[in-house]
Amino acid sequence: MKKYLVIGNPIDHSLSPLLHNYWLKKYRIEAIYKKSEVENNDLEKIITDVREEKIHGLNITVPFKKTIIPYIDCLTDIANITKSVNTIYKKNNQIIGDNTDVGGFELAIKKIKYDLKNKTVLILGAGGVVPSIVYALKKMEVSKIFLSNRTREKAENLRKDFKELEVIKWGDIPIFDVIINATSLGLNISEVINLDYNNIGKNKLFYDVIYNPPQTNFLTMGKKFDNRTENGKMMFIYQAQLAFNIWHNISPQIDTETINLLNS
Repeated sequence: MKKYLVIGNPIDHSLSPLLHNYWLKKYRIEAIYKKSEVENNDLEKIITDVREEKIHGLNITVPFKKTIIPYIDCLTDIANITKSVNTIYKKNNQIIGDNTDVGGFELAIKKIKYDLKNKTVLILGAGGVVPSIVYALKKMEVSKIFLSNRTREKAENLRKDFKELEVIKWGDIPIFDVIINATSLGLNISEVINLDYNNIGKNKLFYDVIYNPPQTNFLTMGKKFDNRTENGKMMFIYQAQLAFNIWHNISPQIDTETINLLNS
């Protein structure tokens, strides 16, 4: 039986096994998908397992989307541009690193029928998924992207790859249309992002890439001040759909049952 794996640290929150195993069963594919909490020094061995076909595909989550790259033979164009990998597979005896986060975010935004063209966006965080979001935002023709991170140096490093980013001090609130929480603050239900919500105003889009828990304090505060809120569930589902298609050459249907599966 083929084996697929999502790796990260932390990993307990990941619903990837629930979703992928549901699809594997639905499409009668003889395989299993598991999650594993790993450390940096485990990455080389895991890629060796893919090379030896002990593992047939990998998803990568925080904090390894960049640090996994040196162990990979080849990157797809989109993974190379973003310098971020979330999906790995073997093809023609090469280990390929791909990125389905960009497509996942684009499809999620299209689903809620929100037009990002000429919008101003504030991104909180500079970690694993942020390059993918920045690249997707550029594709969707936003007019301006502000970037704020608790460690400014990480934000400045990201600006080396995306010159159009404007790095601002953590806690500063520029004028924007969309605010995206791409930090891990919120994985723990008690965590709070200290922002001056009174200064933000209303009728903005609050988007949180976190999908578990489905309602973070960030989204709760956004709603309290009369803003539209969306969590990362549909981005998560769409990026998984794209990865599933890469591995199995099947694009699984995303229906009400699929979406409700993640609500249980």
